[in-house]
Amino acid sequence: MKDMADIMRQAQEMQTKIAEAQAKAEAVEADGVAGAGLVKMTLKGKGEMVSLEIDPSLMGDDAEILEDLIKAAHNEARRSLEQAAETAMSEATASLGGMMPGFKMPF
Repeated sequence: MKDMADIMRQAQEMQTKIAEAQAKAEAVEADGVAGAGLVKMTLKGKGEMVSLEIDPSLMGDDAEILEDLIKAAHNEARRSLEQAAETAMSEATASLGGMMPGFKMPF
């Protein structure tokens, strides 16, 4: 039964580390920039946009160009968040590789 107790302890440690990694990922903020700095945006860990800055020089331009730049900045920020989340999860689960032979993480 000692082996089963060790497996349960390791599973609880893994659950704690995953919860910590998720909380850390949600707290991260990422910036996206498009149009050589003319449009900037910041997103929180779950993709919530917390700020958007548009250079006043763009206001006279075609609205479609401005919309495309906003989309590009948002996509860049979201990619940065996804990468940060992947890194946090990798760090959290790195020490658990030998937990159970053949066990694969669901993510």
